Amino acid sequence: MNEEWNEEMMSAGWDAIDQEMRKIYGEQEPKHYGTLISYALGGPDPLDGISAYKADEPYPHWHFVTYGFTELYEKESENEEESGFGFELTFRLARKDDEEEPPAWALNLLQNMGRYVFNTGNVFQAGDHLDANGPICLGADTQLTALAFVTDPQLAEIDTPNGRVQFLQMVGITGDELDAMMAWNTRGVLQSGLPYMPSYITDLERDSLLRNSTVSDAVQKGMEQEGSNTAYLFVSQLGFEPGKKGFLKNTPSTLRLGAKQAEVIGKILRGRMRKGESLRLVGPDVHVVFEPGDKPECIPGEDVIRVVIDDATTSALTKQLLPKESSFEIPSLKGIAINIVKTNITDSEGNVVKVIG
Repeated sequence: MNEEWNEEMMSAGWDAIDQEMRKIYGEQEPKHYGTLISYALGGPDPLDGISAYKADEPYPHWHFVTYGFTELYEKESENEEESGFGFELTFRLARKDDEEEPPAWALNLLQNMGRYVFNTGNVFQAGDHLDANGPICLGADTQLTALAFVTDPQLAEIDTPNGRVQFLQMVGITGDELDAMMAWNTRGVLQSGLPYMPSYITDLERDSLLRNSTVSDAVQKGMEQEGSNTAYLFVSQLGFEPGKKGFLKNTPSTLRLGAKQAEVIGKILRGRMRKGESLRLVGPDVHVVFEPGDKPECIPGEDVIRVVIDDATTSALTKQLLPKESSFEIPSLKGIAINIVKTNITDSEGNVVKVIG
């Protein structure tokens, strides 16, 4: 009796996930892919397993669920409220009628998400997004180059003996959809597109949702009415050179931005100023904070460069934040020039495949 009880407790977290999946798929036996050597013992895959269920509604797709972000066996962490990282990932991928095995790239993608979380300690939450900097399926002819995260529409949060577990669904998105999410918010963009992407099923062959006028109009309205939820943005090509005072001429400070991110920075900046909130740009060597204020000015500091802008300056600045090489100054913002430089897009081997700007 005690041995049976111990066995049940040893897999309590795993069993809780299985129970939720049975509520949807009954006795369907999923395709399951386990890990031979655990990550703790030097294995390559951090997740203990991934199951893939065949779903037919609203149209055929694979419904993946992970096992490993939470505590599947004994309780080990000190956080009694949450199990492990507090979530498992799900992923819905369009399936062909004659497809009997889920594609290996989807399993690899989920394991890559595991590596990211286990190696960095950064956890995903509903509303997050992640730029993949290339097709989410390597080598595929697809416009989906980023990921967003929402609550799985069929799986509610559960309480397990090891703590709370949420089910976050990973969704493949296009580059312009990612930009729109940063300029507004993830939930708003996805909900606007839900009638055309039911159940948030990822389909490598789909076009951008923003090519649909109904969706793009709803997104534009959301941006204008609600502004942007993006409080900070990592900018790989961010630089700042302080100005110089000379006997005959003063040289303004220079803020350097990459062409790839210039336009989306402008969109986010409009949204943040509309809400009366700041935007922090985080670069490899410098932080720049744009703040709303009545007196436009640039205030260089040792750790942070503060740029105060009013409505008129925001409008003038964002109109010139375009994905092309340029240098300009805003008359109302004294002492600083903006320099937009070309962005080189490289492949996994470091070869330049595209130049923006």
